[in-house]
Amino acid sequence: MGGLLEIYNEPLFWQFPVASAAISAFAFLLFALPMTWLAAKDPDWAAPYKIQSRRARQQELFGASMKTWVVNNAILFPVVMLGWPLLRHSGVHAGPLPPWYVIVGQLVFFIYLDDFLYYWFHRSMHSRWAYKKIHSWHHRILTPWAVTGVYMHPVEYVLTATVALVGPIALGSHVVVLWIWFTFRQWEAAEGHCGYEFSWTPTHLLPFNDGARHHDFHHAKVKGNYAGFLTLWDYLFGTYSRDYTPERWPKLA
Repeated sequence: MGGLLEIYNEPLFWQFPVASAAISAFAFLLFALPMTWLAAKDPDWAAPYKIQSRRARQQELFGASMKTWVVNNAILFPVVMLGWPLLRHSGVHAGPLPPWYVIVGQLVFFIYLDDFLYYWFHRSMHSRWAYKKIHSWHHRILTPWAVTGVYMHPVEYVLTATVALVGPIALGSHVVVLWIWFTFRQWEAAEGHCGYEFSWTPTHLLPFNDGARHHDFHHAKVKGNYAGFLTLWDYLFGTYSRDYTPERWPKLA
């Protein structure tokens, strides 16, 4: 028992599961709250960028999503803590930082690997049993606001976080790289549900990124567009949503 308690006193415990979970949770609010405020105000200048004309039902968006954020993170935190005896052997470390180009390369790898894995995870969530028992929760939202990016069943929330961990564990990344990746992943979650397709978003620099409209179509149509962030996987596997035509990177050549 004493040996088990000792591993929870290791510095990396506070830097890896504790700090990573906290940074991830609050990074989402940092991005989602301003974009949600924008959607609630719906200013005239933003109208050209709005994806759906359908009015969002506010009572099903902000309050319910914030409550879900609290509950899901209250569940995720102890799950991550309990997983520490295994996570401490993952190779994620707090040693010397790698060169900047290694950090950038790892982040790009995480983005594309995570989106590929999430595509298959998300597509499996649309099987009859998983959709009925788990994923239909998230699809109560037809017209997303940024804060609805966390409006989901706790099981889906924990599994989504697990998928995001695969890349850093596979490469044995520095914990700071993990923090940057989780912060960016929460930007993806907030932007993908914000309801606006802004032409200047820096995520358009990523090949096969079609902005928020890709995932927004999924909420509107329910079927298709299973990738979280990129058009590549839906293109390759023929699962675009009905009436969806990418505005960027529609072809591989």
